Amino acid sequence: MRVAGVDEAGRGCAIGPLVVAGALFDQSDVPRLAEAGVKDSKKLTARKRQRLYLTILELALDHRVVELSPATIDKVVNRGVRLRRLNYLETMVMARLVRELRPDAAYVDTCDVDHVRCGEQMRSVIPFKVDITCVPDADDIYPVTSAASILAKVRRDQVVAGLREEHGDFGSGYCHDPKTVEFIDAWFRDNRDAPSFMRASWAPVRRRLGGFRQTLLSP
Repeated sequence: MRVAGVDEAGRGCAIGPLVVAGALFDQSDVPRLAEAGVKDSKKLTARKRQRLYLTILELALDHRVVELSPATIDKVVNRGVRLRRLNYLETMVMARLVRELRPDAAYVDTCDVDHVRCGEQMRSVIPFKVDITCVPDADDIYPVTSAASILAKVRRDQVVAGLREEHGDFGSGYCHDPKTVEFIDAWFRDNRDAPSFMRASWAPVRRRLGGFRQTLLSP
């Protein structure tokens, strides 16, 4: 039996991509993931994630990683179509990974507040029979989903490291990070448009863009 885990990293950040990863394993190898210490990536240090990343690639039959750019995310968020915004975009990417990996069963960390809807939407676009378990905190429950969370997190960290090297230290890229907020403030002291690596639809960025537009419209 072939089982897959699917998870994401970077959903809530203002800077950098949202990364979705899927990993496929033979059921008989799943205990080896737990034995190696694979668990929710948020509960691991960067060094431990990097070590486990290599272990996961050795054990996986196949894997996929998809990066969703800020522009892609802004497009669906700003479009404002009910039930067709970020949750739906992420669900469709997760379904795509399941289609490509073709597991017998998939364990997905839901990106929707309604995990039943998430599972139904995925099944509606997968043209073969697969047992999908789509639940909150799947990355804390199923080792295969934990493995996917590590693949996604390591890839996002690599991208973010490159962005920091090119544009300066903006911290984690998340809005709760004071260094990220400070970077956004500094950017808009010198610029009137959001850069390609920043999500213009996220509130801290949108407020600054709105302030510029209001200034331009004022008499």
